[in-house]
Amino acid sequence: MDFNLENEFKELQELQDLMSRIENFNSEEVSPPSDLKLTIETKFTNSSDNSDPEYAKVGDSGFDLRAYLSEPVTLKPLERKLIPTGLKFELPPNTELQVRPRSGMALKHGISVLNTPGTVDEGYRGDVGVIAINLSNEDYTIEPGERIAQGVIMNVIGQNISELTKTNSLSDTERGEGGLGSTGKE
Repeated sequence: MDFNLENEFKELQELQDLMSRIENFNSEEVSPPSDLKLTIETKFTNSSDNSDPEYAKVGDSGFDLRAYLSEPVTLKPLERKLIPTGLKFELPPNTELQVRPRSGMALKHGISVLNTPGTVDEGYRGDVGVIAINLSNEDYTIEPGERIAQGVIMNVIGQNISELTKTNSLSDTERGEGGLGSTGKE
């Protein structure tokens, strides 16, 4: 590696200039238009009699998904069932809806989402189901309208952005092929 003092000095000056510009930035000089919308719309339909999904609190990343059932469904230990929600989504480009367990149900009752996180692709327009599993030693009954999972809308790098390219070799990294505990226990 060649060390060039002149280049290093130039980069340092550019960095100092940038820092100075950041320090002198007056945020009052730049204000967004009053009609600027800083949200991305996610459309949905709800064929159930459950309340519409919504973010419960400011800053929440997920919203509740409720069971759309005509009668209670009991899960025996280690049993799994597809639980409908009655919800269909039109997701924004380059996003997915992740179906995740609710932490309280997992801790208190051993109820989880089997394929966590479940992925609902951008182009899917069917009913969102939750593959619920009972990981406890006791039966668990899911009631109609019960909050059974949460939905989180995430940005993804998928087909719209990523191109899969087959190659004969991959670049070397420090980790290499080490996985599944290769970094040790401590």
